[in-house]
Amino acid sequence: MTPAAGTPVERAGREVRGTARSPAARRVDPRARFPWRAAVSLAVLGCGALLAVRHWPVIASGAVRLAGADPGWLLLGASAALCTWAVSALAQQGAVPEPLPAGRLVAAQFGASAANHLLPAGAGAGAVNLRFLTRCGLTVTSAATALAVKATAGALSRGVLIAVLALGAPGLLRLPPGSALAVAAGLSALGALGATLCRPVRRAVRAVLGGLRAVHRLPGRAVALWGGSLAFALLHCLVVIAVSRSLSLPLAPERVALAYLVASSAAVLLPTPGGIGSLDAALAVALTLAGAPSVAAASVVLGYRLLTVWLPLLPGLVTLGLLVRRRVL
Repeated sequence: MTPAAGTPVERAGREVRGTARSPAARRVDPRARFPWRAAVSLAVLGCGALLAVRHWPVIASGAVRLAGADPGWLLLGASAALCTWAVSALAQQGAVPEPLPAGRLVAAQFGASAANHLLPAGAGAGAVNLRFLTRCGLTVTSAATALAVKATAGALSRGVLIAVLALGAPGLLRLPPGSALAVAAGLSALGALGATLCRPVRRAVRAVLGGLRAVHRLPGRAVALWGGSLAFALLHCLVVIAVSRSLSLPLAPERVALAYLVASSAAVLLPTPGGIGSLDAALAVALTLAGAPSVAAASVVLGYRLLTVWLPLLPGLVTLGLLVRRRVL
């Protein structure tokens, strides 16, 4: 008897049993079986918890030193820190000719600031923003160019503010002995690196200049880019000034602002997560050179870190996890 023989009922039964045993019917998408988005969210929160545990003595010390500080100035500093994510989103929108969803853009900047403290040299924030921009429809090349444009605008904005403060108050910027030699050596090293990587550097510079030209064809985007970049630097200066005032640091606000701008510019060259360690040391040295007692300078640094890193860290990581689960990232 052939396989097809038998009554119609028998043939239907054989078809049903064959379908039930078919490998295609039992095949399941691996992504449906493994909730990788939930795993990424938990991994991010776990890394944040480990980071907080590792730096807990610093967090506790900063909280103790701020216990007797002026609450009004601390509230001003916390408000300025809260506004930094909004102006960061403004600058990022300015670097992209296409319109971006405003609410998700601000949330992405908040999550990116938390991720930035998990990886060195700003890699965390860069990865989050790159993913966000590509999810908004940009190509990887366009998204990377937008990030480079924003970073360039931020660096130039800090340079302009340093020049204005230094020229507006001669003698305000005092460098330690041998710093000129160190700057010359650093510039020479950068020149040698640029000569070694001449072609990639030229390509990167051309991409950034092309991105800047595209942005400046839209006046509103140009205002958002430069206005957001300047506001971001000024708000961080305001956070440091507010913390120094809350601790009655005997320094003029312009000295504190210049110390922060110089220290943050120098800390960019050191690949530590979120500038933790490099910015702390550079800011403490800059405040001491500006005339602050060393103990008071250390207290200001701890207070600044508490307001800009440790207090927003857990909410930022939770926001990052939610963005991953909702497929924004």
